[in-house]
Amino acid sequence: MGIVPEDAKGLPPPGIVNRNSVWLSGMGWFSAMLHNALNHRPPLKSGVHRQFLLASLGWFIGYHLTKYENYTYARLDRDMNEYVKLHPERFETKEKKTLAEIVEPFHPVR
Repeated sequence: MGIVPEDAKGLPPPGIVNRNSVWLSGMGWFSAMLHNALNHRPPLKSGVHRQFLLASLGWFIGYHLTKYENYTYARLDRDMNEYVKLHPERFETKEKKTLAEIVEPFHPVR
């Protein structure tokens, strides 16, 4: 599809079943059912081909939206890691403390 750049081809493809695909296919199926109900037709029985078409279209759009979402997050991670490498003085590692150094000693009072 045209919205995903060439850099995204190096990323692994998203799973066939993902939240965007399931959500948008459900919305497509529901919109076909709503259209049938508004036109006073039996919602489940009539226009099954339209229900299948809109659910498939929603699944396709959801899959490609997930692809674009994965690319966007990968690009942001890449840019952030590059910035950290270029400016190490801003991201100094802190010394690690043990829990005994952080917590105050406990002396129960009777």
